Amino acid sequence: MGPLRGRSQELGRLLEALRAAGDGQASLVVVTGEPGIGKSALLRAAVEQAERRGFLVASAAAQQADNISPLASLAPALRAGQHPLIDTEHFLELASLNTQPLWLAERLADLIGRRLDGSPALIVLDDAQWSDPLTAFVLRVVIPRLSSAKLLWLLATRPHPGGVTDQLTDAVRAQVPVHAVDLTPLTPDAIQDIAADLLQRPVDPTLAVQLAGVHGIPFLAEQLIAGLYLDNPAAPTGPLPPGLVEGVRRRTSGLSEQSRSLVRTAAVFGSEFRLEDVAVLMAEPVARLAVPLDELIQAGLLTDTGSVLRFRHELLRSAALADVPPSAQRALHGAIADQLISAGRGAAAAAPHVIAVAQPGDASAVGTLRKAAQDLLATMSSTAAEVIQEAFDLTLVDEPLRAEVGADVVGILLAARQYDRAKAFADDLLSGTALYRGPITPDLTASLRLLLAPYQWAASRLDPRELTVHNAAPHLAERLAAYRVLAGAEAPGPADDPVARAVLQVAAAEHARAEGRYVEARDLYVEARRAGADLPETLVEVGELYCRAETDELPAALERVRELLSAGDSWSAPQLAVLRARLELAAGNLEQAEAAARTGLRWMADLGDSTQAPVAHQVLALIALLRGHLTEARELAGHDPTINALLAIADGDTKAAARLHDVPLDFPERTDVLLQADAGEQLAAQAAATPSAAFRGAFELVAAGNDLRRLQAATELLRESDRPLLLASAQERYGRAELEAGDRSIGISTLEDALDALTRLGATAPAARIQARLQAAGVRRRRWAAVPPRAQEGWEALTPMERRVALLVAEGHTNRSAAEELVVSASTVGTHLRSAFGKLGVNSRVQLTRLVLERFTPPPNA
Repeated sequence: MGPLRGRSQELGRLLEALRAAGDGQASLVVVTGEPGIGKSALLRAAVEQAERRGFLVASAAAQQADNISPLASLAPALRAGQHPLIDTEHFLELASLNTQPLWLAERLADLIGRRLDGSPALIVLDDAQWSDPLTAFVLRVVIPRLSSAKLLWLLATRPHPGGVTDQLTDAVRAQVPVHAVDLTPLTPDAIQDIAADLLQRPVDPTLAVQLAGVHGIPFLAEQLIAGLYLDNPAAPTGPLPPGLVEGVRRRTSGLSEQSRSLVRTAAVFGSEFRLEDVAVLMAEPVARLAVPLDELIQAGLLTDTGSVLRFRHELLRSAALADVPPSAQRALHGAIADQLISAGRGAAAAAPHVIAVAQPGDASAVGTLRKAAQDLLATMSSTAAEVIQEAFDLTLVDEPLRAEVGADVVGILLAARQYDRAKAFADDLLSGTALYRGPITPDLTASLRLLLAPYQWAASRLDPRELTVHNAAPHLAERLAAYRVLAGAEAPGPADDPVARAVLQVAAAEHARAEGRYVEARDLYVEARRAGADLPETLVEVGELYCRAETDELPAALERVRELLSAGDSWSAPQLAVLRARLELAAGNLEQAEAAARTGLRWMADLGDSTQAPVAHQVLALIALLRGHLTEARELAGHDPTINALLAIADGDTKAAARLHDVPLDFPERTDVLLQADAGEQLAAQAAATPSAAFRGAFELVAAGNDLRRLQAATELLRESDRPLLLASAQERYGRAELEAGDRSIGISTLEDALDALTRLGATAPAARIQARLQAAGVRRRRWAAVPPRAQEGWEALTPMERRVALLVAEGHTNRSAAEELVVSASTVGTHLRSAFGKLGVNSRVQLTRLVLERFTPPPNA
């Protein structure tokens, strides 16, 4: 490789990024510039430097035709070299995940991380603007996942505001540093240096004048030397410099007619092509094209990769194509499309050529594109969405076929998870606007609304007003009615249609679950899944597993969620992760619950769906409370009334327990929350609706009062619930009652069991409370459990009473009014206040109030 001229500053920035990667700072560098500006040369120089430094290098270039093959742009980089990033076995495994992009990205991140194992690496993708949709998605996920690896991602792209690379940088810049390198035209000296390198001699004055005509574009300088560019005194005004067209024309004029025909035909095929395809189109045996092909390779127009032929640069293809009249281009595109289809290469391969020549009203072209969209749907749904839109645009606004294709558009957009676009398109199609002026039948309206309904249900967006269509076919009317029931808009009625019956079962399950009748709901979800409800199956099972966990089947439900997170529908990953977080919390697995909740939030960001974010934050806040991390819990609480009430209790406000009686039915660990509030009425109702061990045991604890026998029985019942945190709460209540009744042996033993369990689980806040009670009872251990000591300064250092006093004073209370609120003496309030001043580093009520106002947003007891 020759020297890189005129790019020392840009190469220096890449070398800095390489050094940082070697030191453990992963980053993304995006090199941007117009065609021919030298992006590829800069990338090659970076690759050479990385290899010298012992980096593992994986490199590939995206192609214009990549968008019909999943992961086509990135896959060559994964498999490049003698020691590829991904071996054959694992690469074949990835292919099976093409329809589950999130799982594929997660698996790929894991494989690359394991492969690198601390070794520095450079992953390069040239012409990233042509990345296939799956590659674009995978990069958005994988780059942040590998933020701790010694890894530099290097992409080159043409300027395209809002395009693939802009979306990528926006998605990852919060997790990894992003560096932009914008290439501008080279100086005249640098251009002359490039020419001298190519000629292996100094540039003479005449050539120097000609080189001025390339206007600082290194590719054009190279082509001028090669005779494929004629210097043009005017700066290029468009994507294709006129001098390049003239140069290519002059160079090919000396070639055989067969060579000229070959290069023009190949230019219509695209940037890369198979010789056998061109031979068929030219009606020539492949053998007779060997000599013309060699002429084109020697002329510097084509390169042979072994499996396909490529133009050396997209600008060269464009220059060759400029000599093909538009009418000839159209005819060739049509012939290519027919040839690809007849050769069994599929409608998807023919689609770009069909789009290039089709005219509005061409029913044959519409049929081919519809077939192509369906073929692409399983692996390239985003491309399928664009192809079916092209098919729709080719239909006439007043013919019924347009409505039929429009329904395809909605269905494919939904399959591509482009819900908002699908909804807007359906609304426009049915509104009688210029989008479609044909007959809008009740069946068309009903069919489109039913396409949208499952996705609206999954996103909690079902609108009953859109589910009423008069005079629709009976089976469609029954399905619409079933979805109205699912939306809670009307009571269920009889249905003969099997799809409608299955949706009604899900509606009944949702209704039973909303009332806490979890056994009934569980069984209805099971029946709906067996019946094949026209709803996302994984989400139906999520409802079933939620109910199983509430009916003494927590271990089995948790195990099934873990299975689904490795083999289920990746589009349901956020819901699965949040459900796992809830169940892990119920099982007392705080670390696993936290990891699942954070993973769920991360996946929500990846998929653009934040529906489950409030529940994830509730789980994280409850974990922070159990660990005694009140600041973190407060940051997560937002305006959640239950979390804020629990925080108020932790701050010493015993009256806040009354606010827990209204905790929503679907709140995580609602039973334990109600137990804290002694909410006997609510617990009784829940135990009546679902008589599980957890619900019955919690109710018995509250109903028992100070009845030691009933407290003991309730505690034993809760041992069957597989909920160790709930059991520890029962043991604390029972042990305290035994101590107060004078039985130290049972009381201390029971409290010690609770303390040991909570310590193992990492629930340090309740563990500290029990440890304090044991110490107050005179228990002396050689070694207490590893309960973290209270902080010495700051808010966390305050005792619950000191926090409560501080909050009351910040609200404007005097010592006397605060004493009345707390039912203590004014002097006691003064003592607590002085202690709080010292721990918080303030010396006045004004400073205390300012600190509290800065700390609590929203107010602590909101």
